[in-house]
Amino acid sequence: MRRFRKEVKQHEAELEKAVGRQEQVVAERAAKRQEIQGAMAERERLLSSIQDQIARIQAEERARQRRLEAQARSRLVSQPSSGGDAPTGAPASRHGGVVGIAMQYLGIPYRWGGSSPSTGFDCSGFVMYVYAQVGVSLPHNAAMQYGYGSPVSRSELQPGDLVFFNGLGHNGIYIGGGQFIHSPHTGDVVKISSLTGWYASSYVGARRL
Repeated sequence: MRRFRKEVKQHEAELEKAVGRQEQVVAERAAKRQEIQGAMAERERLLSSIQDQIARIQAEERARQRRLEAQARSRLVSQPSSGGDAPTGAPASRHGGVVGIAMQYLGIPYRWGGSSPSTGFDCSGFVMYVYAQVGVSLPHNAAMQYGYGSPVSRSELQPGDLVFFNGLGHNGIYIGGGQFIHSPHTGDVVKISSLTGWYASSYVGARRL
Protein backbone atom coordinates (compact mmCIF):
# COMPACT_ATOMS: atom_id res chain seq x y z
CA MET A 1 0.00 0.00 0.00
CA ARG A 2 2.82 2.39 0.91
CA ARG A 3 4.57 1.49 -2.33
CA PHE A 4 1.41 2.25 -4.29
CA ARG A 5 1.01 5.63 -2.58
CA LYS A 6 4.66 6.39 -3.24
CA GLU A 7 4.27 5.57 -6.94
CA VAL A 8 1.12 7.71 -7.13
CA LYS A 9 2.92 10.68 -5.57
CA GLN A 10 5.85 10.14 -7.91
CA HIS A 11 3.53 10.11 -10.95
CA GLU A 12 1.76 13.19 -9.65
CA ALA A 13 5.08 14.99 -9.26
CA GLU A 14 6.16 13.97 -12.77
CA LEU A 15 2.81 15.06 -14.16
CA GLU A 16 3.10 18.39 -12.37
CA LYS A 17 6.58 18.90 -13.83
CA ALA A 18 5.31 17.96 -17.32
CA VAL A 19 2.43 20.43 -17.00
CA GLY A 20 4.88 23.09 -15.86
CA ARG A 21 7.17 22.41 -18.82
CA GLN A 22 4.20 22.53 -21.18
CA GLU A 23 3.01 25.82 -19.70
CA GLN A 24 6.54 27.20 -20.09
CA VAL A 25 6.67 26.10 -23.74
CA VAL A 26 3.26 27.66 -24.37
CA ALA A 27 4.38 30.90 -22.73
CA GLU A 28 7.64 30.95 -24.73
CA ARG A 29 5.74 30.36 -27.97
CA ALA A 30 3.27 33.11 -27.11
CA ALA A 31 6.14 35.49 -26.42
CA LYS A 32 7.81 34.48 -29.67
CA ARG A 33 4.55 35.01 -31.54
CA GLN A 34 4.23 38.49 -30.05
CA GLU A 35 7.84 39.20 -31.00
CA ILE A 36 7.20 38.07 -34.59
CA GLN A 37 3.99 40.09 -34.78
CA GLY A 38 5.83 43.12 -33.46
CA ALA A 39 8.59 42.65 -36.05
CA MET A 40 6.00 42.28 -38.81
CA ALA A 41 4.20 45.42 -37.69
CA GLU A 42 7.50 47.33 -37.66
CA ARG A 43 8.31 46.02 -41.12
CA GLU A 44 4.90 47.11 -42.39
CA ARG A 45 5.44 50.58 -40.91
CA LEU A 46 8.87 50.75 -42.56
CA LEU A 47 7.46 49.58 -45.90
CA SER A 48 4.67 52.16 -45.70
CA SER A 49 7.23 54.88 -44.93
CA ILE A 50 9.40 53.82 -47.89
CA GLN A 51 6.37 53.74 -50.20
CA ASP A 52 5.41 57.23 -49.04
CA GLN A 53 8.96 58.45 -49.72
CA ILE A 54 8.96 56.85 -53.18
CA ALA A 55 5.59 58.41 -54.00
CA ARG A 56 6.86 61.82 -52.85
CA ILE A 57 10.06 61.51 -54.90
CA GLN A 58 8.06 60.42 -57.95
CA ALA A 59 5.68 63.35 -57.54
CA GLU A 60 8.62 65.75 -57.21
CA GLU A 61 10.23 64.28 -60.34
CA ARG A 62 6.97 64.62 -62.31
CA ALA A 63 6.70 68.25 -61.24
CA ARG A 64 10.35 68.85 -62.18
CA GLN A 65 9.79 67.26 -65.58
CA ARG A 66 6.78 69.51 -66.19
CA ARG A 67 8.92 72.57 -65.40
CA LEU A 68 11.73 71.37 -67.68
CA GLU A 69 9.27 70.63 -70.48
CA ALA A 70 7.71 74.09 -70.13
CA GLN A 71 11.16 75.69 -70.29
CA ALA A 72 12.08 73.65 -73.35
CA ARG A 73 8.85 74.50 -75.16
CA SER A 74 9.38 78.16 -74.38
CA ARG A 75 12.82 77.95 -76.00
CA LEU A 76 11.31 76.24 -79.04
CA VAL A 77 8.97 79.19 -79.53
CA SER A 78 11.62 81.85 -79.04
CA GLN A 79 14.57 80.29 -80.89
CA PRO A 80 14.94 79.53 -84.60
CA SER A 81 15.30 75.85 -85.44
CA SER A 82 18.64 76.47 -87.16
CA GLY A 83 20.27 77.09 -83.78
CA GLY A 84 21.82 80.47 -84.70
CA ASP A 85 25.23 81.26 -86.09
CA ALA A 86 27.65 78.48 -86.98
CA PRO A 87 30.20 77.78 -84.25
CA THR A 88 33.89 77.61 -85.07
CA GLY A 89 34.23 73.84 -84.64
CA ALA A 90 31.31 72.52 -86.71
CA PRO A 91 28.80 73.66 -89.35
CA ALA A 92 25.54 75.17 -88.10
CA SER A 93 22.96 72.69 -86.89
CA ARG A 94 20.46 71.75 -89.60
CA HIS A 95 18.33 69.64 -87.27
CA GLY A 96 17.30 71.85 -84.36
CA GLY A 97 13.73 70.96 -85.30
CA VAL A 98 14.19 67.42 -83.99
CA VAL A 99 13.82 68.80 -80.46
CA GLY A 100 10.12 69.41 -81.03
CA ILE A 101 9.78 65.93 -82.49
CA ALA A 102 11.66 64.33 -79.59
CA MET A 103 9.46 66.06 -77.02
CA GLN A 104 6.39 64.36 -78.47
CA TYR A 105 7.65 61.14 -76.87
CA LEU A 106 8.20 62.36 -73.31
CA GLY A 107 6.91 59.70 -70.94
CA ILE A 108 7.40 56.73 -73.28
CA PRO A 109 8.84 53.87 -71.15
CA TYR A 110 12.42 52.67 -71.51
CA ARG A 111 12.79 49.28 -73.12
CA TRP A 112 16.13 47.65 -73.86
CA GLY A 113 16.41 47.22 -77.63
CA GLY A 114 13.28 49.34 -78.18
CA SER A 115 13.08 51.75 -81.09
CA SER A 116 9.45 52.84 -81.40
CA PRO A 117 6.86 54.63 -79.23
CA SER A 118 4.59 51.57 -79.36
CA THR A 119 7.17 49.26 -77.76
CA GLY A 120 9.38 51.74 -75.89
CA PHE A 121 12.88 53.10 -76.47
CA ASP A 122 16.38 52.49 -75.31
CA CYS A 123 18.76 55.45 -75.58
CA SER A 124 20.11 54.91 -79.09
CA GLY A 125 16.76 53.58 -80.32
CA PHE A 126 15.15 56.85 -79.26
CA VAL A 127 17.79 58.97 -81.04
CA MET A 128 17.56 56.77 -84.14
CA TYR A 129 13.74 56.99 -84.25
CA VAL A 130 13.62 60.77 -83.78
CA TYR A 131 16.21 61.45 -86.46
CA ALA A 132 14.48 59.07 -88.86
CA GLN A 133 11.54 61.51 -88.78
CA VAL A 134 13.74 64.10 -90.55
CA GLY A 135 15.24 61.63 -93.02
CA VAL A 136 18.50 60.91 -91.18
CA SER A 137 19.39 57.21 -90.87
CA LEU A 138 21.39 56.20 -87.81
CA PRO A 139 22.46 52.80 -86.44
CA HIS A 140 20.82 51.41 -83.33
CA ASN A 141 23.95 51.74 -81.21
CA ALA A 142 25.19 54.75 -79.22
CA ALA A 143 28.89 54.09 -79.85
CA MET A 144 28.28 53.75 -83.59
CA GLN A 145 26.19 56.93 -83.65
CA TYR A 146 29.22 58.74 -82.24
CA GLY A 147 30.94 58.11 -85.56
CA TYR A 148 28.39 60.20 -87.46
CA GLY A 149 28.44 63.94 -88.10
CA SER A 150 31.02 66.41 -86.80
CA PRO A 151 32.46 66.77 -83.28
CA VAL A 152 31.14 69.69 -81.24
CA SER A 153 32.67 71.17 -78.10
CA ARG A 154 30.44 71.39 -75.08
CA SER A 155 30.57 75.18 -75.14
CA GLU A 156 29.19 75.19 -78.71
CA LEU A 157 26.28 72.78 -78.25
CA GLN A 158 23.11 73.60 -80.20
CA PRO A 159 19.63 72.05 -80.10
CA GLY A 160 19.62 68.80 -82.06
CA ASP A 161 23.23 67.85 -81.27
CA LEU A 162 23.79 64.32 -79.97
CA VAL A 163 25.40 64.13 -76.54
CA PHE A 164 27.22 61.03 -75.29
CA PHE A 165 28.02 59.67 -71.84
CA ASN A 166 29.43 56.75 -69.88
CA GLY A 167 32.12 55.62 -72.31
CA LEU A 168 29.67 55.91 -75.25
CA GLY A 169 27.25 53.59 -73.47
CA HIS A 170 24.51 56.22 -73.37
CA ASN A 171 23.34 59.18 -75.46
CA GLY A 172 20.58 61.69 -75.97
CA ILE A 173 19.61 64.83 -77.89
CA TYR A 174 20.64 68.28 -76.66
CA ILE A 175 17.67 70.66 -76.41
CA GLY A 176 19.37 73.87 -75.25
CA GLY A 177 19.62 75.50 -71.86
CA GLY A 178 22.12 72.91 -70.64
CA GLN A 179 19.51 70.16 -70.99
CA PHE A 180 19.01 67.09 -73.15
CA ILE A 181 16.23 64.58 -73.80
CA HIS A 182 16.88 60.86 -73.59
CA SER A 183 15.60 57.42 -72.58
CA PRO A 184 17.72 56.67 -69.50
CA HIS A 185 17.33 53.12 -68.20
CA THR A 186 14.97 50.30 -67.20
CA GLY A 187 12.15 51.56 -65.02
CA ASP A 188 12.38 55.10 -66.35
CA VAL A 189 10.81 56.98 -69.27
CA VAL A 190 11.86 59.41 -71.99
CA LYS A 191 12.65 62.54 -70.01
CA ILE A 192 14.62 65.77 -69.86
CA SER A 193 17.82 65.89 -67.81
CA SER A 194 20.47 68.51 -67.15
CA LEU A 195 24.13 68.25 -68.08
CA THR A 196 25.08 68.22 -64.42
CA GLY A 197 25.98 65.66 -61.77
CA TRP A 198 26.58 62.17 -63.15
CA TYR A 199 25.94 63.33 -66.71
CA ALA A 200 28.60 66.02 -66.38
CA SER A 201 31.12 63.63 -64.83
CA SER A 202 30.51 60.88 -67.42
CA TYR A 203 30.22 63.23 -70.42
CA VAL A 204 32.18 61.97 -73.45
CA GLY A 205 31.39 64.47 -76.21
CA ALA A 206 28.86 65.58 -78.80
CA ARG A 207 28.23 65.24 -82.53
CA ARG A 208 26.34 67.46 -84.94
CA LEU A 209 24.61 65.69 -87.84
